[in-house]
Amino acid sequence: MSFRTRLFLTSLAAAVAALIVAAALLSWSVRRTVSDRIERSLVTEARLVTELLARRQPSSAAQLEAEADALGRLGSARVTFIDRAGRVTGDSGVSAGDLASVENHGNRPEVRAALTGGLGIARRSSDTIGTELLYVAVPVANPDLADVAVVRLALPLREVDEQLAVVRNVVLAGLLVGLLTALALSWILSAVLTHRMRAIADTAQRYAAGDFSRPTHERSGDEIGLVARVLDETVRELSIRAADRALLEAILSGMVEGVLVVNEFGRLQLVNAAARHMLKVSGDPEGRHYLEIIRHPDIAAQIGDALNGRATEGRELQLPLAPDTTFIARSAPVEDPHLRGAVLVVHDITDLRRADQIRRDFVANVSHELRTPLTAVRGYVEALSDGITDPEQSKRFLATIARHTARMERLVRDLLRLARLDAGQEPLERVPCHLDALFSGVETDLAEAIEDRRLTVAHDVAPDAAVVTGDPAKLHDALRNLLENAVNYSPDGGRITLRSHWTAERIVITVADQGPGIPEADLSRVFERFYRVDKARTRDGAAPGGTGLGLAIVRHLVELHGGGVRAGNAPGGGAVLTMTLPIPDPDAVSRPRS
Repeated sequence: MSFRTRLFLTSLAAAVAALIVAAALLSWSVRRTVSDRIERSLVTEARLVTELLARRQPSSAAQLEAEADALGRLGSARVTFIDRAGRVTGDSGVSAGDLASVENHGNRPEVRAALTGGLGIARRSSDTIGTELLYVAVPVANPDLADVAVVRLALPLREVDEQLAVVRNVVLAGLLVGLLTALALSWILSAVLTHRMRAIADTAQRYAAGDFSRPTHERSGDEIGLVARVLDETVRELSIRAADRALLEAILSGMVEGVLVVNEFGRLQLVNAAARHMLKVSGDPEGRHYLEIIRHPDIAAQIGDALNGRATEGRELQLPLAPDTTFIARSAPVEDPHLRGAVLVVHDITDLRRADQIRRDFVANVSHELRTPLTAVRGYVEALSDGITDPEQSKRFLATIARHTARMERLVRDLLRLARLDAGQEPLERVPCHLDALFSGVETDLAEAIEDRRLTVAHDVAPDAAVVTGDPAKLHDALRNLLENAVNYSPDGGRITLRSHWTAERIVITVADQGPGIPEADLSRVFERFYRVDKARTRDGAAPGGTGLGLAIVRHLVELHGGGVRAGNAPGGGAVLTMTLPIPDPDAVSRPRS
């Protein structure tokens, strides 16, 4: 849809909407005015009927019916006489013989209002004639008329509908005339604006093709003129710096550091490929203001300082669009006879910081894991050195020392194994391994812990996932660590399920427990070194769990086989740790035919 078409349709829609609103307001106003006038007239007519009835004082039922018929013929409304009990004693719309079958009117809202407040008015649709009626009821104050307590008049509101129909016809005629006028004006206005926009578009196309000879010549003071002037100014600036820009792009395109150059007005003049990648810049940012491209306040502040002539020191930061990366940004002012502005250089130090963080975390974790048992060993050694006379207490202290020493030995052993796995120094032997035998083997290794916790370990090996190709010792170690983790976090008397099945040409092995499960925030990190979900858990000899390296070893062992690991939670509760192993040798493992 062209600009002219959109402008024309927008103007036309605004005119149509205004006419429709005006027609609706006029229709509502006429209906309300006419209804109020009819209501006042009907109230006056009802009171006159009451006065006339009081003077004539009909005494019999026949006289009341005749009086109602006569009054109904004189006016345009239906006349009804109602006694205090709600019984209809006369009605101009009902014959004398049918009055007995008319239902009691005592519960009608206008009748109740007339008996209690002196005047009752109601509007509702009549089921008899199928149209809306206006009811007016007034009380009869003459005590001699015992059979008439209320006089009610009912009038169909057809007059309002007839006048509204006339108004609607007039409004439709006005709407048609207004639409034709709005159509003509919108078309003329869209033609004028489209001509100006077309001239600016043609000039922009010439600028894009490299022809800077003819500007737009747009001198109006509105927004379109402003766009044209900004376009001319930008093109003049670009034409002056075209040669320098080509040279700078050639130099900076091969740099690994990100470089941004802005002019004195803060508009980007050059952004090399490295900066586009680091700052996640899409499209063509050149010529735009740097605040449109750079959302980070520190980088924006650095560019602002450089534009004010102040060089800045390097600042380490993270960008919102790349929270996992770390950068150092430096800016400096540029003062050149042909260019004034600022230059920003961005260095990606993510790998450096990640390596440093891994080193510091590793040192801190190893120090913590060794400090705790060493402190306990030292304490018990000092206690034994003080000369404990109780043999039983000495045995307990020695047992604790032995337990912590074994834990440190296991920690060192796990660290050495992780180092070998990282260095690729553990060879891999691939032979067919029966998963049922592997499950039974790891269960036997942990039989004592399983019996102490009164746990039940169930095996569920699918027929098409009974054999996997891999290193039996390494698969045994991986499954043992997974089962040990499930034992440590299962409630006493719980159930652990070792399961295997075939999916997507892979063998999937799961270890599911009935423990507290793993928080969603920790699912992606449980296989990191020294990462524990329960950070408040004590690490003395009574605490479950090992060195914090078991799941990390599992990940390395499974990845050594070309597989993967993941953690999740069962719908009913409990953690589910999953190993997926490929089938590299179709001849070694054959899937049964169904």
